[in-house]
Amino acid sequence: MSTSHSPYYLKGGRINVRLNSVIGWLARHGVSLMGSAELSVRGRKSGKMQRIPVNPYTHGEDQGQYLVSARGHSQWVRNMRVAGGGELRVGRKVREFTAVEVPDAEKLPLLRGYLEKWGWEVNQYFQGVTAGSSDAEILAAAPDHPVFRITVQKKR
Repeated sequence: MSTSHSPYYLKGGRINVRLNSVIGWLARHGVSLMGSAELSVRGRKSGKMQRIPVNPYTHGEDQGQYLVSARGHSQWVRNMRVAGGGELRVGRKVREFTAVEVPDAEKLPLLRGYLEKWGWEVNQYFQGVTAGSSDAEILAAAPDHPVFRITVQKKR
């Protein structure tokens, strides 16, 4: 749905940044709000682990796990493309994973399911697209919302 040449990205306001830091702190200390976790991914420039709260999404009969970037082509997305994986943490439970980006043409059921589960929190970032939108509307929004299939490597 982005009309500019730059990839879609909606930066969080001060309140949202503050809320994310609280949600991340809670996840680091073992409190997951409706399945949230803290994502750690190696920075593509700094090499340091970058942390952000995310809403992992489980989909389909195979219970595949996905990370969806509601805000678009964010820094964690750009880092994930280079790193190819990271860690999800809730308290002492750390799940290392590899990640493969899902092509836009395969995102329809993933984005619809994600919006059904998390729409109350993320609809504001989808420019009017909701779980009830048509297939064509969701597919039109797909390029603006990167999705990664994650495969947990080991638990520690």
